[in-house]
Amino acid sequence: MIEFDLRRLRLLREFEERGTLAAVAAALDYSPSAVSQQLSVLEKEVGARLLEKAGRGVRLTDAGRLLAQHARVLLAAAEATAADLAALGGEVRGTVRAGGLQSAARRLLVPAVARLMAEHPLVRVEVSELELEQALPGLRLGAVDLVISDEYDGHPRPRPAGLCFAPLHEEPLKLVLPPAHPLARREGPVALASLRQEVWVASAAGTGHHAMVVGTCRSLGGYEPDVRHRSNDAEIQLELVRTTGAVGLLPVLTLPAADTALAIRDVAEAVVRRRLVAVTREGPTAPALRALLGAVTDQVRRVGRLP
Repeated sequence: MIEFDLRRLRLLREFEERGTLAAVAAALDYSPSAVSQQLSVLEKEVGARLLEKAGRGVRLTDAGRLLAQHARVLLAAAEATAADLAALGGEVRGTVRAGGLQSAARRLLVPAVARLMAEHPLVRVEVSELELEQALPGLRLGAVDLVISDEYDGHPRPRPAGLCFAPLHEEPLKLVLPPAHPLARREGPVALASLRQEVWVASAAGTGHHAMVVGTCRSLGGYEPDVRHRSNDAEIQLELVRTTGAVGLLPVLTLPAADTALAIRDVAEAVVRRRLVAVTREGPTAPALRALLGAVTDQVRRVGRLP
C-alpha cells in the first residue's frame, strides 16, 4: 500500500493549479529546485512518472493528473478532519490565513483581527493584502482561508466552483475631484459626461476597480477615460487627485471623513455601487475561521454606523 505524504500531495496540487515550478516555489516560499526534489520523491513513492518535459518547462503526465485529482479529495478530507477535531475542543485555536484588498483590509479585516486576538488568544491569524485574482489559487488549494473581495455594478465577479461568496457590505462610489476644479465649486452631483477631458486615476489594469472605472465612463459618460495613473492603494489615488489634478471614482470606505484638499461628489447619471464579499472554501468551517468571520461581520456593522 502506498503511504501518501500530504505535504507532497499539496505540492502536486499547487503545480496543477499554477502550472510552473517557479510559480509553486514563489507561492510557498521555496526554491524551484526544492519543489522539484519533493515531486521527484513523490514519484518514487507512487512508482510512476508524474511530470514530463514540455518545452523549457514540465507538465503533468496522465498519472500526475490522476494523482492530482485524488489529492484534491485527500487534502479536503484532511482539512475537514482538522476542522472537526478543532470543534471538539473547548477553546478556539488554530491558524487562519486571511487577505483582502487594501480598503477592506484596513477598515474591516485589521480591526476584526485585533478583536479576535483579544477574545481568542490561541488563534494565530496571518493577514495579507490580496486582490481576488491573486488569491483564487491559494483559496482553492487551502493556502488562504478567507479573502474579502469586491465587485461593482455591471462588473460581477466569476463564481468558481468550490468557493462560497457571502455578502458583507454595500456602498456607493463617489467622484473625487481637486477642490479647484470648476465642477467642484458648487455642491451637488457631477455628471460623468462632463469629465471627458480629465485625467483619471484607477487601480491597476486587470483589477475590478480599473474595469469599473473604464466601464462606467463608457456606459454613463460615453467615452474612453484617460486612465493615466494606476495604483491599488487608495491613499495614493487620493494623493494623485490632491496634487496632480486627476479625478477618481472611489468607494466610500476608502474616503477620508473630511479633507479640504478633496471635493467628493455624487455621480449625476446613476448610483454606482460596490459590494464587499467574504470568500471561503466550501465544506466544514474550522472554529478559528468561524470566529474571524464573526469578528469581520461585527466590524461591518460598526462601519455601517460610521458617519
